[in-house]
Amino acid sequence: MPQPMQKVISSHLAVGHRLTTSWLQKAERAGFSAVEVFCAPQHFDYRNKTVISDLGSWFRDSELKLHSLHAPMYVDDIWGRSGPHTHVNITERKKPERIQWVDEIKRALDVAETIPFRYLIQHLGVGEQEFSEHSLDAAFNSLEELQIFAGQLGVEILLENTPNELATGARLELFNNMTHLGLNYCFDTGHAHLGAGVAHEFGIMGKRIRSLHVHDNDGKEDAHLLPLASGDNVAGTIDWHETMDLFRSRPGQFPLLLELRDYETSANPLAEAQSTCDRLEELRTPYKEPQHD
Repeated sequence: MPQPMQKVISSHLAVGHRLTTSWLQKAERAGFSAVEVFCAPQHFDYRNKTVISDLGSWFRDSELKLHSLHAPMYVDDIWGRSGPHTHVNITERKKPERIQWVDEIKRALDVAETIPFRYLIQHLGVGEQEFSEHSLDAAFNSLEELQIFAGQLGVEILLENTPNELATGARLELFNNMTHLGLNYCFDTGHAHLGAGVAHEFGIMGKRIRSLHVHDNDGKEDAHLLPLASGDNVAGTIDWHETMDLFRSRPGQFPLLLELRDYETSANPLAEAQSTCDRLEELRTPYKEPQHD
């Protein structure tokens, strides 16, 4: 009998509000063993030493662990809507801008000095960015420096597949083959579904996957829906039987980590997320009798 996967929740579920120890306690009570914290300034002020110290004290006294941080994507409080100058992009061709964003990510990594965590989840480029060898070269310069910095803190950087021309499964493999960095991956089901598909992308990335972002969508919008949900405007189209079979093909390699958006349709979204983890693990692709001519 296969061992159940570790259940982890991303604080992306509460990203519109300040991260509090109260929310972390609720995640622990819901049955999650670890969390990923999303480094959005309006949610988690990774620059604020008092905030870090208070959370560090809480984690030291808790069974809940910090599995990973999601690297900052924006430096404003409104998801980058202040303008492109607020978008954290390690593929910037201009060196001063690239150094600025590398330094910003180092500030997030510094959290590990107070609250140990295993992985930093990093995007390669920004939304809908086009492919460019110049961008890959800039990414290499950024990640070479960040990998050394993170390693000194006991953190591994994972690249996430994202909806742009730099970070499909094939392009991430190209990047790894072109460099000596040997970076592993965070596999995002929703992003894969927006592109070539979960099975296709998993087939490319599988050996290097060390963490997940599990969520659903309709194949058109990155909605971060709860898997297996049903009802008006909440149903995604990922084949979760197939997806869970893929996950089970690599036992122990990564936890079942949900990265959801709170649509305020549930009185207890954390309990619903935990219940969904259990339902996902129960899924098995039905056996089909072989066809004979």
